Amino acid sequence: MPSTLGIVSSGFIPANAAYFAGGDDGAFVSGIDKLTFSGETKTTLSATLSAARSYFNGAANSGTAAYFAGGIETVRTNVIQKIAFIGDTITTLSATLTNACNGAAGAANSGTAAYFAGGSSGAGFFSNIDKITFSGDTKTTLSATMTTARSGEGGAANSGTAAYFAGGYDGANLSGIDKIAFSADTKTTLSATLSSTRRSLAGAANSGTAAYFAGGYGTGPLSGIDKITFSGDTKTTLSATLSTARYDLAGAAQSGTAAYFAGGYDTGFISGINKIAFSTDTRTTISATLTTARAGLAGAANSGTI
Repeated sequence: MPSTLGIVSSGFIPANAAYFAGGDDGAFVSGIDKLTFSGETKTTLSATLSAARSYFNGAANSGTAAYFAGGIETVRTNVIQKIAFIGDTITTLSATLTNACNGAAGAANSGTAAYFAGGSSGAGFFSNIDKITFSGDTKTTLSATMTTARSGEGGAANSGTAAYFAGGYDGANLSGIDKIAFSADTKTTLSATLSSTRRSLAGAANSGTAAYFAGGYGTGPLSGIDKITFSGDTKTTLSATLSTARYDLAGAAQSGTAAYFAGGYDTGFISGINKIAFSTDTRTTISATLTTARAGLAGAANSGTI
């Protein structure tokens, strides 16, 4: 049902929308594009990231705010920025990631906490999982860790239940999927795996139903979309594919309706946004595009549900 989080005394509820932040369009980008789900229209926020950055990820407390963490500016950073959905304003948390890194994947237990997993220092990879508790915007680091230290995995969550972190790179491309149960912040590894080893993929979820992991880089750019059904943690591969094989794209979803995969790189930077309708698992390309063609951007959504 629609979330009542974020309602203020005026009765205003922020529009359900995806936010795509930063990226690399030949130079690093600080801008934030907003895709309003009701008309699939794109606007660009007046608020920007505190510095142009790329190769980072996002997660959201639906109804309240999006969180974008880490990435590369002129150097790798551990900064976490927050976009309040009411007013589309940006602040920088006093809490930071444990490590300055790029490629840490994000997923959220909406209403409770965001989780950022893995990442790269440039000299090596990380296995830790940082948790940002929404009530105080504080950071803790789980005792649970990723199966292997890695970067460039995709993240998505079944809100209220678990986060899923898929694929990535630990010196070789990976196909495994780690699951973080929110009830105890414990990690298990699924028996199901991605259809092929890959890094630099994107995730998005139809919370309560399934996670979708799209694109990435294997022996080359990939167009396939794997679906993890939450009820049995089983994997299927959609007959639908991205409009072109690509990597370093971003994902965000309107839970109950559709996932949106934006940008990336195939033989050049991409501005297009692909939509996966959850009712039929079919793909269309919407008419709205990113402000500039880019890769290495981050996505998060005010999906209208928690």
